[in-house]
Amino acid sequence: MQRIVPNLWFDRNADDAAEFYAAAFPDTRIDARVTYPTSGLPEFQADRAGETLSVDVVIDGYRLTLINGGPEFGPNPSISFFVNFDPSRLADARGALDELWGRLVDGGIVLMPLDAYDFSPHYGWVVDRFGVNWQLMLTDPAGEPRPFIIPNLMFCGPAQGRAREAVNDYVSLFPGGQVGTRVTYPDSGAVMFSEFQIFGEWLTAMDSAVEQPFTFSPGVSLQVNAHGQQEIDLFWMGLSALDSAEQCGWLQDRYGVSWQIVPDNLAELLARPGAYQRMLGMGKLIIGDF
Repeated sequence: MQRIVPNLWFDRNADDAAEFYAAAFPDTRIDARVTYPTSGLPEFQADRAGETLSVDVVIDGYRLTLINGGPEFGPNPSISFFVNFDPSRLADARGALDELWGRLVDGGIVLMPLDAYDFSPHYGWVVDRFGVNWQLMLTDPAGEPRPFIIPNLMFCGPAQGRAREAVNDYVSLFPGGQVGTRVTYPDSGAVMFSEFQIFGEWLTAMDSAVEQPFTFSPGVSLQVNAHGQQEIDLFWMGLSALDSAEQCGWLQDRYGVSWQIVPDNLAELLARPGAYQRMLGMGKLIIGDF
């Protein structure tokens, strides 16, 4: 099981987004659709009875959960996704990159045009029509292989300049934590790029080189599939830094990153009568209370 699953917040159009990604990305399927209960919902969710609550898309084996929420949040560039096109793995990696780029820019916004850069001969950054950020990169076939999709955390706003500190915290908290390549800005020592693993899964981090008008938000959160209550307690204690953000297994760490610490059998627990309603009353999830 993938232990860290990025969750993306959509304004009641998660089903449309899932269909879009399934058509845009190679080797992608829609999976694990969960619906709101048909009764017993709180007043603010009453009109969603039976609608999609979340739906997963699996891109080249990498799982993303799309939350069918409301207008409260949305993705922004503070968390984006590298899409690595490796010529040693794909016969026409550049062509495949260009094809995906063409689909993502349709209705989207280009932040960095598709071009040659010092770090890649073919790279571009696009915000798709749903507000999700993708960095498409042609990788060096001589380098170490990396997954097709890797989430990237850009530390900006109140968290600017704290990428090194955050990465060190994450790898010390989670099993399988280790730091990979780390490149710093020569003038400031801030992190230009840092690879790291938790649970043996790759993520990347960077400090923004300039001030940004955005920062981390629940628009993209990182779901941790915990094995039992002991792991839930451990990760919750190690991450939660804002009492007011603790709800339904969600928390915010001291850098502003949103996490969801959930039991790895959450779907089974939510199938119990009244479980969804009980979860709404929890901060940290207590397996025995479902």
